[in-house]
Amino acid sequence: MGLNCGIVGLPNVGKSTIFNAMTAAGVESANYPFCTIDPNVGVVSLSDPRLTRLQELFESKKCVPATVEFVDIAGLVAGASKGEGLGNKFLAHIRETDAILHVVRCFEDEQVVHVEGSVDPARDIETIDLELILADMDSLAKQKLRIDKKARSGDKEAKADLAVTEKVLKALEDGKPARSLELTDDERLIIRDAHLITMKPVLFVGNVAEDMLGQPNPLVDKLEEIAKAQGAEVVIMSGVIESELASLDEAEQKDFLADLGLEEAGLDRLGHAAYKLLGKITYFTAGPQEARAWTVPFGALAPAAASEIHSDIERGFIRAEVATFEEMDAIGPWPAIKEAGKLRLEGKDYPVQDGDVIYFRFNV
Repeated sequence: MGLNCGIVGLPNVGKSTIFNAMTAAGVESANYPFCTIDPNVGVVSLSDPRLTRLQELFESKKCVPATVEFVDIAGLVAGASKGEGLGNKFLAHIRETDAILHVVRCFEDEQVVHVEGSVDPARDIETIDLELILADMDSLAKQKLRIDKKARSGDKEAKADLAVTEKVLKALEDGKPARSLELTDDERLIIRDAHLITMKPVLFVGNVAEDMLGQPNPLVDKLEEIAKAQGAEVVIMSGVIESELASLDEAEQKDFLADLGLEEAGLDRLGHAAYKLLGKITYFTAGPQEARAWTVPFGALAPAAASEIHSDIERGFIRAEVATFEEMDAIGPWPAIKEAGKLRLEGKDYPVQDGDVIYFRFNV
């Protein structure tokens, strides 16, 4: 179960630079709007020292990390919801993602033009948010037209659907994203077909200059203030630094990060933040052939987690043999875990926990 995050923002804020660093895809990054027209897709492996440790313990031939799919969507501009700057096409790409990574420019550079002529995180965020809200208003207005006739004829279900549609539409008209509303599962189902962009969770990414990473920055302060008001998280990173890191091998990356006084690359922090944003956790399987990280939603039960490996395991599920990563790290692989009495046998009602190491028993 991969994660799919769309990278959005105004032109020339550093989206493609960050994407290039993520994927080493060589996506064109230039100093003019609409450099990226079609969405570029890259799959990024999530670094996880737990997986590396399991590979060591089991002497696995390979390890397979969890992944996040990032989609680099071209820069939006004011009027995108009405088709400005190929806006309709760009908005359609955003609708297909699970979450939004909103890249905000937090650096001054006369050599990199800004479409508005100056750098202002508050204005830039407002521009993007407004376009997404206007696009959602258009989608809901069309849905309202479809169900209004049935509601007028006395259809009770249509009346209920109309009430929910109007409730969300009113919030959008007030400048509030759909995700700001506390909707029930049934209400979410009613508006599902509208594919609302502002229903998606958002993670803000503040792109700072290389020499400003970790330094006081009023532009970052403003971004964090806005994110806090929206209940969103912020990852601060430098696209330039991440690009340099992407060109180094693992040992060189560690030295480079140490020289900068950093423990973790910005892209790693971004990947893990995206994971958290979508409510995902990781469990592991390990053996001589491979150690692998699997992605499941928080609260997933053992059979559903097993289905990520193969549907046959879910259908024939008998039990799950489970140990925590911490136990396995301290004690050793399965034989040592069993001898220490730390092996747990869990059934179909067991909610898988982040960091579980699992061996599934099943009937073919």
